[in-house]
Amino acid sequence: MKNAKLLLVLLTLAAAALPAQKKAINLQPPTQARPLSDAILANGTLYLSGKLGHNANGELPASFEDEARNALKAQGEVLKAAGFSFSDVVKVTVFLSDLKNFNDWNKVYVEFFKVDPPARSTVQVAGLVRDGQVEVEMIAVKGVHVQPANVR
Repeated sequence: MKNAKLLLVLLTLAAAALPAQKKAINLQPPTQARPLSDAILANGTLYLSGKLGHNANGELPASFEDEARNALKAQGEVLKAAGFSFSDVVKVTVFLSDLKNFNDWNKVYVEFFKVDPPARSTVQVAGLVRDGQVEVEMIAVKGVHVQPANVR
């Protein structure tokens, strides 16, 4: 019995010492001008880099809503490339260049998260890269399904 307990303790310690498995998910490879991964998959959790809402030509759409929609669609492409979906998203961080767009952001956001939306933070920033008005980061966990609770 002592040997079994000792073996269990040693196996637990050995497993804890193993490095986290990490895989880069990229729709396009990193470059000197863009030295980042679109996402990192580590131990079943997907960490998505921020996405702006520029169109395929790198231009900003005419409306904030289209820019927000583009940013969310771009994150959807990364999620899909990693084998995830919007239903796997557990946390969203939104950076807005102007909080006056908050209500318009929410209108677009609910198009992508209709039921049990993930936890979310929204902050106003002084500026975004390439004159963007919105940038979206996400964290997703495969196979996690939110159980609605009657919390009061």
